[in-house]
Amino acid sequence: MNTFTPIDISFVIRKSKSKSNLESPIYIRISVENERVEISTGRSISSEDWNNKAGKANARKKGGVQLNKFLDVLKNNIFDHHTEMIKNSELVTAKKLKLRFLGKDEEQRSLLQVFEYHNKQMHALIGITFAKATTKRYDTTLDHIRNFLKHQYKINDIPLRQIKYSFITDLEHYFKTVRKCNHNSSLKYIKNFRKVINLALKNEWLDKDPFAKYQAKLVEVKREFITKEELQRLENLKIKIKRLDMVRDMFVFACYSGLAYIDISNLTTDNIRIGIDGYQWIIMEREKTKTPSNLPLLPKAAELVKKYEDFPGKKTEDHIFPNYSNQKLNAYLKELADLTSIDKNITFHIARHTFATTVTLANGVPIESISSMLGHKSIRTTQIYSKVINEKVSKDMNKLKKMLK
Repeated sequence: MNTFTPIDISFVIRKSKSKSNLESPIYIRISVENERVEISTGRSISSEDWNNKAGKANARKKGGVQLNKFLDVLKNNIFDHHTEMIKNSELVTAKKLKLRFLGKDEEQRSLLQVFEYHNKQMHALIGITFAKATTKRYDTTLDHIRNFLKHQYKINDIPLRQIKYSFITDLEHYFKTVRKCNHNSSLKYIKNFRKVINLALKNEWLDKDPFAKYQAKLVEVKREFITKEELQRLENLKIKIKRLDMVRDMFVFACYSGLAYIDISNLTTDNIRIGIDGYQWIIMEREKTKTPSNLPLLPKAAELVKKYEDFPGKKTEDHIFPNYSNQKLNAYLKELADLTSIDKNITFHIARHTFATTVTLANGVPIESISSMLGHKSIRTTQIYSKVINEKVSKDMNKLKKMLK
């Protein structure tokens, strides 16, 4: 709740705006802390009939009692608006009270109204600023919040001004208990929600930031990847089932290129070009972050590009690989893991981690180069991989042991 904000309401006459009949207009003066505004009452009075010290008409003069009753009604009306604003935890200012009194204050927006506005803006920028997958995550977050409002408060929407710190902690608890999300997934949804709240704050649709005291950190998760031996077993596996052979090839290509599923899905012959060294490179922009991801085409990856040159079932002739959904790829990868005795929950994204660790970092490629090839915006994102690869640590320590000898 807001702390009580005291106000002062008085009435003054403005002799500088006196009419020709020597009457002066009466104004309501509202003072809140160091801010002051005035509102015309639409009434006027001669200065002789006005009591400046009391801030009201002289009751002994004709019409004085009736005028004072009218002024009291206006004063009580403003006090009522002030009470309502305090009750609704709104920031009270003299200007806002004036607008509320005049009926000119902005329409009070609701949470879902602003969230839908935000998502609509994002959808309009698909392919320009945002990837389709990013907008989908915000649509999912919006659906979760709709369900949360019904589950927690038995309402379909909520005014923005009623969003407080407790709303955020209740929402986090909902994700973890009702939706059964892990800690990091819950915080990612909260992060999406926070972006919408920031939009409301910047547009001045919300006075106070409910996230001001909210603190939560992601739990560092070990990045799963497959080892050199596991990758070799996968490469050498003799496969008679065509769909598994194609999925294996796409996964292996990702291990040697570091491309995410969506980028491999979009990869065309136009992205395979001759680089500054005279060899083939993959030159493209990452779908997710719109950052460049340029890297030399490693021999194994080049073999697979050639293998699928004239392969049917691609989105277009220019696309490199067959068109598979990420969901199907992940399902087939579980079969391949069983066939190669890889005791890990393999998903297509693990190939990207494998490129960063087994293929590059473990073979001495500098982390700055890996960061550039992966299209990371910050090298800190890439540094996560240096924490999870024991093979590189072992090699570095062996070198140190030799030096110390």
